[in-house]
Amino acid sequence: MCSFDNSQSQSVKSVYSLRLTETGKRLCRSKVKKSNLKYSCQRRINRKPKCPYPRPRKPRSKVNSCSGTSSCSTQRKVIYKRRPVRFKSLQMRKNVSKSQPMATDLKFNASLGSTDPQVHPVLVIGQLRHLNLLKFNDLASKLNQRVTEETFLNAVASLHPAPTDKVSLYLDLATLAALPLKASRHNTDSRAHAVTRLVKNHVLNVSEESVVLVCERENLFASACAVVRAFPLYSRKTGNGQATGCGDGSKDTGRNVVNVEFILINKEGGVETEPLTEDEIKCLNVTAHAIRLTARIVDMPCNEMNVDHFVQTVEELGDELGLKPQVIRGEELRERGFGGIYGVGKAAAVPPALVVLSHLPKRAQETIALVGKGIVYDTGGLSIKSKTGMPGMKRDCGGAAAILGAFYAAVKCGFKENLHAVFCLAENSVGPNATRPDDIHTLYSGRTVEINNTDAEGRLVLADGVTFASRDLKANIILDMATLTGAQGIATGKYHGAILSNSESWEAKSLQAGRKSGDLLAPIPYCPELHFSEFASAVADMKNSVADRQNAQSSCAGLFIAAHLGFDYPGVWLHVDMATPVHCGERATGYGVALLLTLFGAHSESKLLQSIAPNEEEPPSKRLCRD
Repeated sequence: MCSFDNSQSQSVKSVYSLRLTETGKRLCRSKVKKSNLKYSCQRRINRKPKCPYPRPRKPRSKVNSCSGTSSCSTQRKVIYKRRPVRFKSLQMRKNVSKSQPMATDLKFNASLGSTDPQVHPVLVIGQLRHLNLLKFNDLASKLNQRVTEETFLNAVASLHPAPTDKVSLYLDLATLAALPLKASRHNTDSRAHAVTRLVKNHVLNVSEESVVLVCERENLFASACAVVRAFPLYSRKTGNGQATGCGDGSKDTGRNVVNVEFILINKEGGVETEPLTEDEIKCLNVTAHAIRLTARIVDMPCNEMNVDHFVQTVEELGDELGLKPQVIRGEELRERGFGGIYGVGKAAAVPPALVVLSHLPKRAQETIALVGKGIVYDTGGLSIKSKTGMPGMKRDCGGAAAILGAFYAAVKCGFKENLHAVFCLAENSVGPNATRPDDIHTLYSGRTVEINNTDAEGRLVLADGVTFASRDLKANIILDMATLTGAQGIATGKYHGAILSNSESWEAKSLQAGRKSGDLLAPIPYCPELHFSEFASAVADMKNSVADRQNAQSSCAGLFIAAHLGFDYPGVWLHVDMATPVHCGERATGYGVALLLTLFGAHSESKLLQSIAPNEEEPPSKRLCRD
């Protein structure tokens, strides 16, 4: 109730009125500066009261409107409620300023450390059948009296993954997560993609935390790589000083740390007590660095990762490995006959390049060449892409990036055979010097190609690369990797790369390596006698794009590359198209590094890579013929 004497309000410039709330517990003063009673009453009711007490956060209900009469009666309910931010601990209060996404360091530990989840949160991930084998004492050091044995057992019993599930052991600071129950024959036993999703969704991004993986030893490598993929390096966000695009961020003192630890389940269903060896820890750390390096290159835009920058990155890694790369650039490419690489990149401001890193140990018996497509940006050339089809084409160097990461890790882990990394680098740009449809180029193989689609450029640079690997490097095993066709995603999906090979046994090895590494593969038809006619040309040896886009596009694109080796090439040729698995959403995955390390693991000095290398097995068609 508020009432005022009209004569007094006329003579006084400011009137203080006391308002009593409905509960009668709060007194608020409001100052009225108008002499007119009707106007001042309306103003006082609608205006937010000035209270002598500390200002509260929010009223629970709004102010009712006033009728504006000389004796107005308004029910006004003002109930204030404070909502303080509660921190689990003093350490968490300190960490909250660092809880925004920022660059993260990964540290692989040989055994479980002793930590308090209230200070260092922990996420435990495993298959349900493995979690049921755990005893509370196996995890007690990570829970540090915050969780009782009864709570742990009840939590495990409550897990019902469909496909995954998680339960909190202690607030949100200790979490138990279960992987999918089943994995089909075309999936990896490690459930690597589910591991990555769980880590992305449930890490807290505080200054230090732990991820504990419960798995069998044969899934150790794939599970570790899956965790690594959840922590990309590249960012140009300016908040919290987290821009880490130009390096791996090792000089950043404000980085978070994620400790990755393992509980290994043996064949008898018991928990292994032996810690990881130094060799295993070294292999995991090197692989993690290689995967994140690959993902960083793919994530970087062309203004930060053009041909010059890529060559510089190769040279820096070469210096670290004690190797000097061979670089063929610009007009030298044309003079030496690399018509594919030169023709694709000649319109760009930064000239194209062919870069080769070679590791030549003593007593090597085989020569392996890894050839990567490094189109740092693909506009489509004069056959230009659409406004929705062009964004994301910074990822067209994903093949070369994976080759670089795999080469680095393989040499660091002690590769025993000759190993070459060939990078075919160019920017497919538009300009006065751009290749036109109908132009004819002579490639390094000596064969002529009529250009009918400038957006089918990857096969041109790879054709030069594999020919160089065969003719100049004398490689008897050649693997090319590329984000080659959009049709790959239609043929094999967004999780499986496509594998095409002239060797059935190596195709089977590749599929096995994909399942053991988490970088999955699926085979596509190798049938040049049926498919290569799609490239028929009236004026050249071949065209660069198919006549019928409904006829096995991914297979045809790979066969174009093989044609420059020759379909009678006596060595082993493998082609991996990874256009879709190179990224997940808007971030790169580092696809290809783990796959190549596993595929050629038998040639490594690392016992971990040797243990997961694909076995010599009988190809499926031979088994069928024998049966």
